[in-house]
Amino acid sequence: MSQDLSALSQALLSAATKAGAEAADALVVQGTSLSIGVRAGALEDAERSEGIDLGLRVLIGKRQACVSASDISATTISEMAERAIAMAAEAPEDDGVGLAEPDQLAREWDIDALQLCDPSPEPDAAQLQEDARRAEAAALDVAGINQVQAASAGYGARRLHLAATNGFSGGYARTDRATSVVAITGEGAEMERDYAGEQRIFQADLPSPEEIGSLAAERTLARKGARKPPTGAFPVLYDERIASGLIGHLLGAANGASIVRGGSWLRDKMGEQVLPAGLSIIEDPHRPRTGASRAFDAEGLPTQRRAIVENGVLQSWTLDLATARKLGLTSTANASRGPSSPPSPSLGNVALTPGSASREDLISQMGTGLLVTSLMGSSINPTTGDYSRGASGFWVENGQIAYPVNECTVAGNLLDMLMRLTPANDGRAHLSRVVPSLLVEGLTIAGE
Repeated sequence: MSQDLSALSQALLSAATKAGAEAADALVVQGTSLSIGVRAGALEDAERSEGIDLGLRVLIGKRQACVSASDISATTISEMAERAIAMAAEAPEDDGVGLAEPDQLAREWDIDALQLCDPSPEPDAAQLQEDARRAEAAALDVAGINQVQAASAGYGARRLHLAATNGFSGGYARTDRATSVVAITGEGAEMERDYAGEQRIFQADLPSPEEIGSLAAERTLARKGARKPPTGAFPVLYDERIASGLIGHLLGAANGASIVRGGSWLRDKMGEQVLPAGLSIIEDPHRPRTGASRAFDAEGLPTQRRAIVENGVLQSWTLDLATARKLGLTSTANASRGPSSPPSPSLGNVALTPGSASREDLISQMGTGLLVTSLMGSSINPTTGDYSRGASGFWVENGQIAYPVNECTVAGNLLDMLMRLTPANDGRAHLSRVVPSLLVEGLTIAGE
């Protein structure tokens, strides 16, 4: 049953004030999730969850505490407030604690323009089962695929409302629908697997199950006969599927929480070049039909487009109110939170400047090297940026893919790696992180 989330958030604030809070904010989230798995054409598992979560943060001076519950009764709301007050009284002081000032708050926004919620009816379990079955069948229909490890389809919808004693009150709804397949070829030590998966806010935008299943099969068969590559220093091309992870290391190092702790390899790089000239990383929280879009952040501040890196130069940390206060700066409206936790800095939609070359052009350009399509494990020093990850993909010789590879390690230093990258033009615009394939020169590959 749909609840009045605004009324629930106001009830939490009233209870907090009555219990002795000097300030408070409340987050109420109501959601539905449905997931269907298929194996050998038959239903393997089905999961559905519905629920509502209440989150309350109370502030007393420079102390704060958060509590959460999934019961909306008046008794529970009152107990939440009393418990939060008791916890805050015992919490350590934090100079960054505090709500936004009223003049900082978002006042007007157009949620409909962001297109975060599909008005189409929720799919039933039979529809999702049919999607998963069709995707599995499409993968198995490709010669060489002997089994499908998993085929699934899912749907999610949630509404949230945020309110605070500083006067902010706002909410919105999100939906998503997804299909994914993991295909297998070979047996025993010769077994290889790969996947394909797609997710969209609007159900009509999702590729067909047949497209997804066929792509999973194609990727899997391409890995057949994988072996270790040679050891040495070679160029490495990060496929678009995983390239956002490389840029993600930079974004994580620019997070205000890391800067406050002094544990970031970017801590002394503000205003310095961290990417090749001509490349920028732009955050745009207002892109329509994109999963991380939002009109306001978790502290009620209006979100806005900003440059994190511009023309290769680091321009901004990612900040919420607390980290901004500790650094003597202004919040970038990047607060994120769940019902049981206080706000912390988090990014929304970001995009790296694309290049002019295709992925195939970069393969040709690299001559001899490694095309990475999958990464596993991680050994990254957050203070120095030293980087080492397990990888698999394809060995390239004379500008052409020669054979699939696995069980190798790629290593370097992120500061050096990011200054030597060349982007392709294959970033997918519907993703929250639009990052194309990335060619990085001179990495160390440990293989045979």
